[in-house]
Amino acid sequence: MTIDEKIFETPEGEALVDDIITDERREDLEAFAASIGVKFSHIETLHVALTHKSYANEFEPRIKYNERLEFLGDAVLGLATATYLFKHFTHLKEGELTKTRSGIVRQSTLTRVADEINLGDYLLLGPTELLYGRGRDSNLEDAMEAVIGAIYLDRGWEVARDYIFRQFANEFEHVKITGIPKDYKSKLQEIIQSNPPAKLSYAELNAIGPDHDRTFEAAALIDGKIFGRGVGRSKKAAEQEAARMALQKMGELD
Repeated sequence: MTIDEKIFETPEGEALVDDIITDERREDLEAFAASIGVKFSHIETLHVALTHKSYANEFEPRIKYNERLEFLGDAVLGLATATYLFKHFTHLKEGELTKTRSGIVRQSTLTRVADEINLGDYLLLGPTELLYGRGRDSNLEDAMEAVIGAIYLDRGWEVARDYIFRQFANEFEHVKITGIPKDYKSKLQEIIQSNPPAKLSYAELNAIGPDHDRTFEAAALIDGKIFGRGVGRSKKAAEQEAARMALQKMGELD
């Protein structure tokens, strides 16, 4: 079994089929591929990467969707980022490299990059998911990872690596200038502790999705008032983003 066959192997209990790509959809996909500088040998792989599960649920039997490519792309992105940091940040220790990588591949970065390439315009969503809009952070993050997975699957490691280096160049450059990404929760805590009797707390506002794939929304509260909101794939990530937004509101970030 080839890697292509393995990735698209039908999960147990599911009957998935290939979608029929219209000429118009194919033209859109080729235009998107050209805009990101990648020529796909099999445009169908990119189509799957840009197909959300909610859209697949509209068909019987269901068509293939992007969750498995998302899993693959997450790993490829992590490896490419680690490779870049290892080669270009030789002064950083292991723990510092880990923190830096986490700061680069977080949801806010993936969402911003997805916005920059207008990924949401090509993402297929079901009616219910469309109620949240095409720009929903979790959908853009997932699709961005799936696109990276599709590039790796279709063109191989070197093309995927070079694409990530190119697409995330601004993030790498930002790290060179500003240093290791900040722990926003710790920074916010330090500020609050220096301004008694103010008190800092966090609250979970929402949790969406099945247990294995949840998206969390959290708020950073100062004296019970919301100063920042954040979304993430874990409670910790959501709180970090909420802390960042709070610091931004307070004028504590450049």
